[in-house]
Amino acid sequence: MQPRILLRLEGGTLLAVSLILYGYTGGNWLLFALLILVPDLSALGYLAGNKAGAYTYNLFHIYLLPAILGLCGLLSANTLVLQVALIWFAHIGGDRLLGFGLKYPTAFKDTHLDRV
Repeated sequence: MQPRILLRLEGGTLLAVSLILYGYTGGNWLLFALLILVPDLSALGYLAGNKAGAYTYNLFHIYLLPAILGLCGLLSANTLVLQVALIWFAHIGGDRLLGFGLKYPTAFKDTHLDRV
């Protein structure tokens, strides 16, 4: 199987697991709907050019920040913080499933998964 197909399957898996855990933690689905697209606001970095846009977009579309946030939620027993991290993971997983990958500084459409 091609790596980009495997990466899309991984994205779908992350999306599904995030949704299941969000429901398991008693997450409010209205909050989920309100926050699911928030990471895409990072694309506003493209107003400063391709390099800045790729940097800001990628920063909010890698697993590192939601993982740190989720860990903070777990360690502090703060369910809301954990749920926000799960929404963020769901967003990233959905993006990967749909083929929206991390951006190269050449153009918005150039991603690590394919040219969108």
